Amino acid sequence: MAPKFPPPFPVANSTLSFWRTELHALDSHRSTPELPSHVDILIIGAGFSGVSTAYHLLDNDNKQQPSIAILEAREACSGATGRNGGHIKPDLYFNVSKYAAKYGTAAAAEVALFEASQVYAMKKLVEKEKIDCDFILTRAIDATVDAQIAKESIAAYTKLSKEGVVEVINDVQYHTQKDAEGVSGVKGALCAFSFTAASIWPYKMVMHLLNLVVSKGVNLQTHTAVTEISETRDSDGFYTVKTKDRGSMKAKKIVFATNAYTAGIAPQFTNKIVPVRGICSRIVAPKETTPLLTTSSSVRYGHMLYDYLIPRADGSIVVGGAKQDFWNSLPHEWYGNVDDSKLIEPAKNYFDGYMQRTYRGWENSGAKVDKVWTGIMGYSSDYMPYVGHIPGKPGQLVVAGFSGHGMPLILRSTKGIADMILKDLPFKLTGVPRLFKVTKERMESQKNEILSQEKLARL
Repeated sequence: MAPKFPPPFPVANSTLSFWRTELHALDSHRSTPELPSHVDILIIGAGFSGVSTAYHLLDNDNKQQPSIAILEAREACSGATGRNGGHIKPDLYFNVSKYAAKYGTAAAAEVALFEASQVYAMKKLVEKEKIDCDFILTRAIDATVDAQIAKESIAAYTKLSKEGVVEVINDVQYHTQKDAEGVSGVKGALCAFSFTAASIWPYKMVMHLLNLVVSKGVNLQTHTAVTEISETRDSDGFYTVKTKDRGSMKAKKIVFATNAYTAGIAPQFTNKIVPVRGICSRIVAPKETTPLLTTSSSVRYGHMLYDYLIPRADGSIVVGGAKQDFWNSLPHEWYGNVDDSKLIEPAKNYFDGYMQRTYRGWENSGAKVDKVWTGIMGYSSDYMPYVGHIPGKPGQLVVAGFSGHGMPLILRSTKGIADMILKDLPFKLTGVPRLFKVTKERMESQKNEILSQEKLARL
C-alpha cells in the first residue's frame, strides 16, 4: 500500500534555479486587483502546461475568444518548468520496448513518435513567435556505464530494429563500446545512442508565451493558491473555485496544469500523480581550458539512475540527476516530498567535480559549481501522463503527471487539450497518444510503478 502524505501544495522560498535569475515583468503579476468573478476557462498553473494551453486556446480562428484566467500559487513558471535541465530530449529507444511489451508495439511507437515530433514543434514555435530563449537544435547522446543497462539498451534497440519500427528507430544511431567513449566523451562508456534533441532556456520560452496571452486578454493572477473546487457545477454551469486568501471565483471549464500538486485540489489523483523531488545544477568553467561540448547527453548508471546534461553557448553546463546518492536508499528524500526550499541533503555536493570525473579531457578544466537547486516533478504511478477530460467531472480537464519528462510531451499535449475544449474534439482525434488518456481504469488502478515494495516499506 502506498504511503499517505498531506495534500501537496507548493512551499514558500523555493531554491533559486539558474533559469530564474533573469526575471520577466510578469513573474509576479496580477492583471486585475481582484479575481475575476467568473470566466469561461480557468487554467490552474502558470508553467509550461498552463501557459501553452492558454496559447493554443487563443491561437485559433475563433472570432469570439473565450474569457480565460490563469491562477498560479507562486510566481509564474516557478515550478518544475523553471527548475528543469533545459532538455527537450525524446525517448526513442530506451523505454519503447518496455512499453511495447506492456501495451503493444503500435501504442509504444505512438508515444515515441509523439515525443520526437515535439522537438521540431518547439523549433517551429520559437521561430514563429520569435522567442529569445537560447533554443538549440542538436543531437543527444545517451552513454551507459553500467553493464546490465548497456545490455538491456542494446537489446531494446535491436528488438525495435528487428520488429521494423522504422519510423521510431530511424533517427537513432547506436555506437558500440569501441566508439562509445570517443563519441560521448563519457569515461568508461560501454555503449552510446544518439538522436535529435534540443536545449532551451525554459523560463524565457514560457514567459514569452505568457506575455503573448496576457496581451490578448488572459487574466493572470500570481501568488494565488487554489485550495478547493466545488464538487459539482451550479445551475448556471459554473464550478466555484476557492483560493487561500483571495476569495473565490467561478469557471465553466477548469484545466489542471498543476503537475506534482494536482492531488491537492483534485484528490482523485492521490497516488496517481505523486510529487517527486529532484536536484539540478549549473557548472561554469573557463572557456580556454575546456573541451567544446556540442551535444546534450545522459549518463546511465543503473535502473532509474542517470544524469542529464546540456552545454550552453555561454560555456556553462546544466547538469541534473544525482539519483544514485538518494534514490534507492532514501526514498523519503524524494517520494511525496514537495519541499523545494531545501536541497536534497545527500546529493547537495554531488555536482562538485562532476565534469572532471565524468568527461574525458575535463580533468584540468577548472569547472566548478555555480548553482544547485531542487524542483518538484509530478510522477505518474504508471509513468504515463494524464491528458484530457477527468472522468465524472464534466468540464474539468487535466494535463499533468509527466514524470520528469514534460519538455518533449507538453507542447502538443496542450494543443490536444485546447482542441477538446474549443472544438469538442474527441480524444482519439487530438493526436495525443492513446496511453495518455484519463480513463476510468487508470483512475481505479492501485498499481504504483514508481516505488518497489521494498522502498514502500522504508517510507
